[in-house]
Amino acid sequence: MKIVATNRKAKRDYDILETYEAGIELKGTEVKSIRRGKININDSFVREKGGELFLVGAHISPYEQGNIFNHDPLRDRKLLLHKKEILRIITKIREKRLTVIPLKVYFNNKGKVKVEIAVAKGRKLYEKKQKIKERDIEREMQAELKKYRY
Repeated sequence: MKIVATNRKAKRDYDILETYEAGIELKGTEVKSIRRGKININDSFVREKGGELFLVGAHISPYEQGNIFNHDPLRDRKLLLHKKEILRIITKIREKRLTVIPLKVYFNNKGKVKVEIAVAKGRKLYEKKQKIKERDIEREMQAELKKYRY
């Protein structure tokens, strides 16, 4: 598995509840551009349209040698999931007011582009600060324990 892009802001800004692996519908020059690592998913999210899920706001740079076959870098891209998974995600979006965000884009063992998406709940500013404090305390405790091991 070769990871091409990760969404670093996701784990800071959201509490991740569930993750799914989804395929993504791409054009030829988009795949070539992703192979070169020219993708940005930091400000992207997943939206439901007509019973299907679409990745919105992901920027895939145009392929340099693509000339007239290039694509729009910010177009919406359809996500490929099983129908049961799509229905489960859509009900969570509608009923519980959760968001769906991409965590990472990677190539699986068969050379297919996959997107790991997560059903997540947004954090408030004070929750983010609390999480940082807890992480700092944990880090200090581990450092103290390391001193007294030997």
